[in-house]
Amino acid sequence: MELAAFVQTHLSNHGVRVILSGGSVVAFYSQEKYVSKDLDFINIGFVKRSRIEQIMAEIGFFERDRYFRHPESPFLIEFPPGPLKVGEQTVDSFNEVKFTTGVLRLLTPTDCVKDRLAAYFYWADRQCLQQAIWVYQTSNVDLGEVRRWASVEGKVKEFEEIKARFTKP
Repeated sequence: MELAAFVQTHLSNHGVRVILSGGSVVAFYSQEKYVSKDLDFINIGFVKRSRIEQIMAEIGFFERDRYFRHPESPFLIEFPPGPLKVGEQTVDSFNEVKFTTGVLRLLTPTDCVKDRLAAYFYWADRQCLQQAIWVYQTSNVDLGEVRRWASVEGKVKEFEEIKARFTKP
């Protein structure tokens, strides 16, 4: 997460607003029960890709096949376009975590669970269901809010079928 905070702070210093989402957020909240080798920064400021490429080059990253790479890092960095959504819900609140390398803005644990459940509900991704459970077990997640979101998504029946799996160890 130190790298993510460094990159995000560098981008922020250049006026580029991004939020970390995806598997690396799962890794952070699950205390690394899940391991991710990529950082997905959602471009919520709708900055042009060419501008991001220029800013990333300043810190040694180059773009290849939609990913940014650095010769000294195993992590791939991607910048999916905004808006940031979980299912059909736009996300507008985030967590901020301070590291020695900068400040990292990322999905909340509750929105991380919603994000993983969206993959489970819409694409039957069982690995994402397990990731949602890990985040729930190790973080402060508002399961009532997750249920509300599932209802808005038209997936309350599916949520009720898996709800019992969300238990604390």
